Amino acid sequence: MGEEGLFRAINSSVEDLHKRLDRHFDLVNRLLETMPEDEMPEAMFRLCPSRSREHMLKTAIREAIDTLEETRKAFKSKTLEVLRKKLTQILIDLN
Repeated sequence: MGEEGLFRAINSSVEDLHKRLDRHFDLVNRLLETMPEDEMPEAMFRLCPSRSREHMLKTAIREAIDTLEETRKAFKSKTLEVLRKKLTQILIDLN
């Protein structure tokens, strides 16, 4: 096999590897998208960007709810109560 043939063989092999990696990535993403959030290790969220964003948003909403709950007695605000209830409902709807 000449040098040109060797380069073609390497190029073909690399293309095949790319296709296999893309397929593997798709399979892992499908698994991650169906896995319940509480069963997914934290590090796995980085592998699935959509789940990672969703996880970050849920965490931020939970923190906001916790803060509103902790300050509920200090700030007797109907507006903050409505906000807390809306955020809680959003989390319930997402699960």
